[in-house]
Amino acid sequence: MATAALRLAVIVAVVWSSSAACPHTNLTAGFAADFTMLQHQLRGRVSLPDDGSCALRLTRFDLLAASSSARFWAAEGASLADLAAGRPFSPHALNATFRNATLLLPFSSPLPPLLALYDPDTSSDLGHVFLPVSGSNDSGAPATVPTMFDNCLPLADNKYRLRWTLNASAATVEIGLEAAVGSEYYMAFGWADPKANSPAMIHSDVVVAGFTEEGMPFAEDYYITDYSECTLGTDGSPVSGVCPDNVYDEGKNDSRLVYGHRRDGVSFVRYQRKLDTEDAKYDVPVSATEEMAVVWATGKLRPPDSLRAHYLPQNHGGPRDSTYGFARVNLSETVDSCNGPLDADNKEDQERIIADAKTPLVVTSAPAVRYPNPPNPDKVIYINKKEAPLLKVERGVPVKFSVQAGHDVALYITSDPIGGNATLRNKTEVIYAGGRDSHGVPATPTELLWLPDRNTPDLVYYQSLYEPKMGWKVQVVDGGLSDMYNSSVLLDDQQVTLFWTLSHDSISIAARGEKKSGYLAIGFGTGMLNSYAYVGWVGNDGVGRVNTYWIDGKSATGIHPTSENLTYVRCKSENGIITFEFTRPLKPPCSGRVECKNIIDPTTPLKVIWAMGASWSGNSLTGNNMHSVTSSRPIRVLLLRGSAEAEQDLRPVLAVHGFMMFVAWGILLPGGILAARYLKSLKGDGWYQIHVYLQYSGIAIMFLGVLFAAAELRGFYVSSVHVKFGVAALLLAGLQPLNAYFRPKRPANGEVSSRNRVLWEYLHVITGRSAIIVGIVALFTGMKHLGHRYDSENVEELTWALMLWVLSAIVVALYLEYKEVKRGSGDRSFRGHWVLGNTEEDDSVDLLHPDSTNRNSESSTSGLMEVQLEPLAR
Repeated sequence: MATAALRLAVIVAVVWSSSAACPHTNLTAGFAADFTMLQHQLRGRVSLPDDGSCALRLTRFDLLAASSSARFWAAEGASLADLAAGRPFSPHALNATFRNATLLLPFSSPLPPLLALYDPDTSSDLGHVFLPVSGSNDSGAPATVPTMFDNCLPLADNKYRLRWTLNASAATVEIGLEAAVGSEYYMAFGWADPKANSPAMIHSDVVVAGFTEEGMPFAEDYYITDYSECTLGTDGSPVSGVCPDNVYDEGKNDSRLVYGHRRDGVSFVRYQRKLDTEDAKYDVPVSATEEMAVVWATGKLRPPDSLRAHYLPQNHGGPRDSTYGFARVNLSETVDSCNGPLDADNKEDQERIIADAKTPLVVTSAPAVRYPNPPNPDKVIYINKKEAPLLKVERGVPVKFSVQAGHDVALYITSDPIGGNATLRNKTEVIYAGGRDSHGVPATPTELLWLPDRNTPDLVYYQSLYEPKMGWKVQVVDGGLSDMYNSSVLLDDQQVTLFWTLSHDSISIAARGEKKSGYLAIGFGTGMLNSYAYVGWVGNDGVGRVNTYWIDGKSATGIHPTSENLTYVRCKSENGIITFEFTRPLKPPCSGRVECKNIIDPTTPLKVIWAMGASWSGNSLTGNNMHSVTSSRPIRVLLLRGSAEAEQDLRPVLAVHGFMMFVAWGILLPGGILAARYLKSLKGDGWYQIHVYLQYSGIAIMFLGVLFAAAELRGFYVSSVHVKFGVAALLLAGLQPLNAYFRPKRPANGEVSSRNRVLWEYLHVITGRSAIIVGIVALFTGMKHLGHRYDSENVEELTWALMLWVLSAIVVALYLEYKEVKRGSGDRSFRGHWVLGNTEEDDSVDLLHPDSTNRNSESSTSGLMEVQLEPLAR
């Protein structure tokens, strides 16, 4: 009890003495906190010395050189408003690189709640630390980003580092992997098999860490059985290669992800594992006190696909000690041999978009997730669904924005890196485009057109006029693909851009992915099957390649290399974004090979699809060449117009048009002809009424169907074969009512038909039956047009159904003709059979004339006479 009281008295005395010596802080002498890294690879630990001086000590301080205006900054919080209202805390300049430095930061006023490294010219927070100022070391501040470790060991040319902190009491170790590599690369580290005579990758227990395509960190436990990509066991064969533990029997992931981020082109992942996971089969027990052999590697990462649900590291593809290697580590020894922060060659590794003249950039707004220049507001600008991307434009090429970010976000292009200058905060700001009127919503977007010229600086910014720091940088460069090609379109899902220029007998094509990948492929066809594909990739030797293929299957065995005549071939990868170019003839000058049929007709829409994947071998195609993302549907590229349209589903109005034409030409009009030919045996004029009603109903429905199609397509275009046959059938059908109106009078009983009557009968029959034939042909060409335009899955089945219907109608007509000939053999002349038997036609009821009643009374005697004589004829 007395000992505890003595200790309490000592603590109170220390606190009292420090407070008496420095009245501006309530921090205890043992206080220490780590900086949160946001930019410029900031690391460091802040503490209060125990000598009672009014100064903060900053140790193990790392920082890539910032601008000359960056300073240590005192603020009330980490928000935009709090930092803008803050003040300089120390005169130390931060425009030099600090490497494991120690600094003293004296202060003469009460400590602020937040100490930051801040650039007021660009409103950039490089990192900060929360200071408890209420007498307690727990300020309720957000948890810090855990980037500090007790130990650090460089692994590869100061581009890959191992950091760790041992917790011997808990029998765990926290490991940090840090590498200046692209986001599509993995970082692997683990322990070699202790039973091996020399360190080797085989039978080593490693953790593969990296970032998903969505930018999320992961750390996964792997076990290596072979120098190959993981092959899942099939038909009883075992799992082999570099495989996750959880694909083996009884294996599991024994690493726990703690944190991960990408900053300034550097990947950092922190994870924790037990020293002994009690998995003797797939994990190596790690000693806390003994030196052990470790292995490490970096390389490209293959994302999951339909065959494998896990990330697969590819061959590191480089020399030892540069992309892979071995070392010896004792976790209990103190190692701090990392000299300063990692410095990546390319620090601008966030999403990027290259603007084109004919493709609008869709500007929206959404919550901030990974804004590249904190601090930022809760809502930031997205372009083509990418958060605050780096925008690249070309001088002399117009840039079109479709602003749909809301009426509170007015887009403008400015020289001010902060933006939000509606209050004229920056009097020297230059506005290059946009302003108060450049706002809109998806229902009513506003179009903003900007033409960078020779006077536009190399770096400007897109921002919102009313809220600062919602946008990001615009790089302005000279020339590019848009200058080299006459036309360009953004393909499906806004992830691939297609460029082309037509000449007399050739076409020059370029394709650029808008997403990081190992290869980019475009195909000409309605889908992957039966398409001609062009694949561009950069090999391990750094050489870009473009190969051509014919695809007739969904596996690697269905991809067949071809020998197309490509010239001016180029391919490059910039930050994982593939761009390739080539020129090819419109009509290949060959025959007999499958690629010789790959003809491009500029007058016909070219259906284009695309795919991206992790890697492409080009020599022996395997499952490794499978794509990870593809277009969801083909795009119809109109080469002559320089535009594109999406493949559309069948429009409902056009479906109604097709159904009405089938009813008219497949049922009513043929039915009217059959009634006139085979229903003469009916008493009175029944056959004639059926004939006229069916014909007029069919013609009315036919005209309505034409009006439906013209209204839906917004015009009447006589261009396709279907429309030409349809117009011919329409004219022939329209002649029938006119022909019937001028019908000559039927001769009286016993009289010979007049010459005009005979000619009319032949004309009426020939044009009517010709109309039916042309109408049926129009139905079939309409089905073909449907399949070509919309790629409907049921077109083939519908065509066969139509053929069956027509054949059935022909069989019925032949049967009726047979019965008719058999019934009236010897009673009718050849002409009577062929011309509908009009010698028996009853003209007493004329449905074509309004005075049909009078005509009926005039000929009633004739009609009665025929009825009385009918039994005698039999």
